[in-house]
Amino acid sequence: MCTSIIYDSNGQHYFGRNLDLEISFGEHPVITPRNYVFKYRKLPNRKATYAMIGMAIVKDNYPLYFDAANEKGLGIAGLNFDGPCHYFPESAEKENVTPFELIPYLLSQYASVDEVKDALENVNLVDINFSKKLQLSPLHWLIADKTGKSIVVESTVSGLHVYDNPVHVLTNNPEFPGQLTNLANYANISPAQPKNTVVPDADINLYSRGLGTHHLPGGMDSASRFVKVAFVRAHAPEGKDEASSITNYFHILHSVEQPKGTDEVGPNSYEYTIYSDGTNLETGTFYYTNYENNQINAIKLSNENLDSDKLIDYELLEKQHINYQN
Repeated sequence: MCTSIIYDSNGQHYFGRNLDLEISFGEHPVITPRNYVFKYRKLPNRKATYAMIGMAIVKDNYPLYFDAANEKGLGIAGLNFDGPCHYFPESAEKENVTPFELIPYLLSQYASVDEVKDALENVNLVDINFSKKLQLSPLHWLIADKTGKSIVVESTVSGLHVYDNPVHVLTNNPEFPGQLTNLANYANISPAQPKNTVVPDADINLYSRGLGTHHLPGGMDSASRFVKVAFVRAHAPEGKDEASSITNYFHILHSVEQPKGTDEVGPNSYEYTIYSDGTNLETGTFYYTNYENNQINAIKLSNENLDSDKLIDYELLEKQHINYQN
């Protein structure tokens, strides 16, 4: 399970996600430069027009991105969508893109959400695995750009659906329209103290601060996380500078992170937030924390040779850094 958001602060836009799973696959930051050639299963090989950075595993010199953003300020995250998800046989009338190719297919060619929406009209998500050992994951995608626009892309038995996203967050099931409808059940939640409307003429003791959020869900399930992160994001303040903005961004994501031991998915097996990441879509600076190391680490896309044709890998910094003051 996962959570993805786009957060606006002082004209900057930060896009990324929490990755929640029970096991790590060795994911780490990867830059794909402009001259890298993507070898597609059902399309001609294409050289990347735009460089990108994000979290990926690299197999057979191919970057399998969990999420990434390109140098033009377009970002995409793939989140678990088991159940409603459906991929299709090849179509002679469409561009046949496998789901593991979708992030590089879009980020290597397009610069905005509007361009992506046009491109997706001609895309068929075809049911082809990366390999026998690496089967397709059932996914849907949050896509956002530096204008602040975002969309959700879901492939179900009824076809490929593209939804405008007014709340700029995504978790997992149910399908996106159902998640939006569910928000109506929490429409009265507020950061402010509630007004006594239950018995207006009674002197009720508002015994605690924060009673306006009393019914805000806090479970690890996807519907609860959707409501909570939508609320926290909508009420998060803007930062004063880059450091405070990215700090606010991670506080939003960490409001729905999963500690180990709280989400059992099998005997002695627990899902947890393996990493949280985010990219400043204006500057191309990629930030991340992980379960073992909650220091914010940063990689600047512009500091690398983006005209190369070789992938650039970074070690995932997993050792906790503690600042001892005495």
